[in-house]
Amino acid sequence: MKIGKFDFTTDKTYIVAELSANHNGSLQTALDTIKAAKETGADAIKIQTYRADTITLDCKKDDFMIDGGTLWDGKSLYELYEEAYTPWEWHEELFSYARSLDIDIFSTPFDKSAVDFLEEFNPSAYKIASFEITDYELVEYVASKMKPIIISTGIATYEEIEDVVNICKKIGNKNIILLKCTSAYPAPIELANLKMIPDMAEIFGVISGFSDHTIGSTAPIAAVTLGARVIEKHFILDKAIGGPDSEFSMDKLAFTKMVKDIRDTEKLLGRVDYRLDEKRESQRRFCRSLYVCKDIKKGEVFSQENIKSVRPGYGKHPKYKKDIIGTMATKDYTLGDRVE
Repeated sequence: MKIGKFDFTTDKTYIVAELSANHNGSLQTALDTIKAAKETGADAIKIQTYRADTITLDCKKDDFMIDGGTLWDGKSLYELYEEAYTPWEWHEELFSYARSLDIDIFSTPFDKSAVDFLEEFNPSAYKIASFEITDYELVEYVASKMKPIIISTGIATYEEIEDVVNICKKIGNKNIILLKCTSAYPAPIELANLKMIPDMAEIFGVISGFSDHTIGSTAPIAAVTLGARVIEKHFILDKAIGGPDSEFSMDKLAFTKMVKDIRDTEKLLGRVDYRLDEKRESQRRFCRSLYVCKDIKKGEVFSQENIKSVRPGYGKHPKYKKDIIGTMATKDYTLGDRVE
């Protein structure tokens, strides 16, 4: 599978900087954030495509008011999305600018009209947000565009994950990525359940990754060690900007460090290969081998007293010691000679 220029046959992790509401209503801030994301080493910038009236109703009945200890308690859903949305008239410039910087760009659509709109820009992928995973009609419509589809599973049941995977596959789109996600903002680390990342990949036969709402970079790095091929993290130019998502977003300095740490983690993980590389082969000179530890005359018997397994490793392998003990020397040896 490929997303843009990124090829998932490599060992690298696809790192996505989530712009979300972190433009704080300013097109210039959005553009500056895209540039900063490129400078961090991120592979992609992701935006969101909706209007308040495509995602909820302008209603202040209890059902539509936010509560429960979130960052947005007291607001209506409509008020939050009015504040957070990315104006559609910005999209052309955002896509064009990102591509001019050679950073991938795609979006999360929240209804069919957003998908139709985004198709004008030929995005490299689509993202299904956690709270939209239950909208099977939307999932099917996005999958029908036959682009890679990244699906966050934050609030989904096992059956719902199974359903959306089957919806995508039935329509012929097998380019599916499932992201483990905890839909809490910010998310406590004890709710991350990162062991689900390899489990989802195995059970559903897809690529898996991690959409992170925790504070810091410990969780993304741990996710990579467990096989996450995609890391998505909210990104903000500067936390001083404020805004709905600023508290659980990572600034440029921290994001840059996270990218470096992930790249270092990839190197640390390496691959399964029992062959010795040139460096490791050269280091074998410091391992143990058999040496004469007491002068031996020709015809004398090798014994525990006159040969020993010591460093360096130029002599015979220690595994042959038992075979050599009790045999006769065919020449004279002095202390420090290799047993060969």
